[in-house]
Amino acid sequence: MGYAAVALNLHIPSEPIHLLVEYICHRIMSYKQAGLYPPNPITARGSSTKLSAHKDKIVYTNGKAVIIRNINDPATTVAYTGHVQNPTVARISPSGYYCASADAGGTVRVWDTVGEEQVLKGEYKVISGKINDLAWDGESKRIIAVGDGREKFGHAFMMESGSSTGEIIGHSKVINAVAIRAQRPFRAATAGDDSTIVFHQGVPYKFDKTIRTHTKFVQDVQYAPSGDHFASVGSDSKIFVYDGKTGDTLAELTDSPHKGSIMACSWNRDSKFLVTSAADCTVKLWDIDARKAVTTWTVGSGVNHQQMGNVWSGEEDIISLSLSSDLNVFDRRANTDKPTRVISGAQKAITAATPASSGTFLAGTADGRVLSYSISTGEASNLDGDSHSTLVSGLAKSPSDEHLFSIGYDDRVREIDDGGKVFTSAQVSTTSQPRSVAVAADSTVFVAQINGVAAIRSSQVVSDSPTKFSPHSVAASQTTVAVGGDDMKVHIYEWDGKALKETSVLEGNKGVVSALAFSPDGLYLAAGDSTGRINLFDAKEKKLITSRWSFHSARVNSFSWTGDSKHCASGSLDTHVYVWSVKNPMKNIPIKNAGPGGVNSVVWTSEEGTKGKLVSGGADGCLRIWEVTFHP
Repeated sequence: MGYAAVALNLHIPSEPIHLLVEYICHRIMSYKQAGLYPPNPITARGSSTKLSAHKDKIVYTNGKAVIIRNINDPATTVAYTGHVQNPTVARISPSGYYCASADAGGTVRVWDTVGEEQVLKGEYKVISGKINDLAWDGESKRIIAVGDGREKFGHAFMMESGSSTGEIIGHSKVINAVAIRAQRPFRAATAGDDSTIVFHQGVPYKFDKTIRTHTKFVQDVQYAPSGDHFASVGSDSKIFVYDGKTGDTLAELTDSPHKGSIMACSWNRDSKFLVTSAADCTVKLWDIDARKAVTTWTVGSGVNHQQMGNVWSGEEDIISLSLSSDLNVFDRRANTDKPTRVISGAQKAITAATPASSGTFLAGTADGRVLSYSISTGEASNLDGDSHSTLVSGLAKSPSDEHLFSIGYDDRVREIDDGGKVFTSAQVSTTSQPRSVAVAADSTVFVAQINGVAAIRSSQVVSDSPTKFSPHSVAASQTTVAVGGDDMKVHIYEWDGKALKETSVLEGNKGVVSALAFSPDGLYLAAGDSTGRINLFDAKEKKLITSRWSFHSARVNSFSWTGDSKHCASGSLDTHVYVWSVKNPMKNIPIKNAGPGGVNSVVWTSEEGTKGKLVSGGADGCLRIWEVTFHP
């Protein structure tokens, strides 16, 4: 039956054809998003990272995304990606209905947090440079945003209209933080690199006085929920408490002082305790009435454990952010000087992924880390041992045992053992930059590198075969090895345990062959290229089965087959994921906009009957879980 006839029977337009095909596909298979594993906050040495909280959720930014995260159930995380430039800070309104997020270009977007649509309430260009912080008033009507602008460092405005509600003046350098008194009469305090705090009366907000208590950069300022006090911390390792209505300095907290720059402070709900986080790798809890430090937690030692931000979540949980991006959770009631829990996660783009044990999968990132994710809980943990020093370009699992292998742009092949929990000491240097990795049945590791294909076994290079083309992808099944190159061809080799022998060449791709994957039963080979075209080959007969798997519009980055070899998922730079059917090439499901910035990896994590769970990861550092239903 032709497309027009099908369209007539279904009572839908016959043009354009690709819309018709997608309509049919949705009738055949379906999907829904089942969760999201979020990245951790972006950090920078010497710069405070602003965290905020609303009830049991914490709010922060990473790359292009604003993350609203439940620390007890990461899969329920919400990611907002509406900014053109990278967002730098975000805070939910006291009412809980809206979130205000600001970016590196000086734009503030106010959007709805209720429902899944994330409807934009307003977008306002408030300063000409990066916004470092923003604050809501207690009525959820007014916002002050501050940062680095050419003509001004801050702006106060109405969230409904963007109209001005006063002036934020008095600083001579970049403003790092702002806080607003939640009760009337409204007050606001701003803190900057000019070592001063400026106190404003409102509304409308106007300059009242300059407070010169600090001698170095003032990193953070926060009002207590009661409005009675506000506190400031800075690079001079000092903490000051002020009267919330007048701005008068009440005290300096000098008992058990920090020994490094203090990057953040946060009040608990009843305004009796203040928590501070510092570059000396400690977090301190202060009793404000007694002016004493009641608890000191030590996170670790070394640069990665410097504390860059904090927030008080819920009644008792204190969350402090390490430079490494780990979120350290402290319980005020616990009698321990260490975090009760450490939440790890990606900080940069997800660049590779592979199944590990039955309950976990691994994900590599653009900053060289490999993380192990629990499929059931979404919790991530960093692998023990030394990781790569830069981008992880590939991950692969041995079909014969639990060993896994990673490659990185540091020109290293690393071995991962213990079910994907630890890097072993074994590592091999490659002769050029590795782009893709695959493992054969005899546990030989094949690495596609710029100038050829290397075969590695037991941490030794068994064979290093130069090629006339530049390899970009590699896949292995039993003794057959497929290599995709910049010559738009797939080269098929046989491995005899010592050397690779080319046996055939598969043609039909229209660009650099950027992704390859054999089906688990070894019968099929999927080959994706830089134009978005996917060819499905018969791996035994070495012939083309179909070229209809070609709905992507940009480079195909990753494949993942279901265990029964009936369906294959693909992820692409075009931000989309497709799930393809071998039995009927026209049966596919498009998961559009699955990863802002591009999808780099797809992995099936479970399959039960007609349903499967697929994880996709990419440029925004998020791992999204899709529940796919297959129909006969």
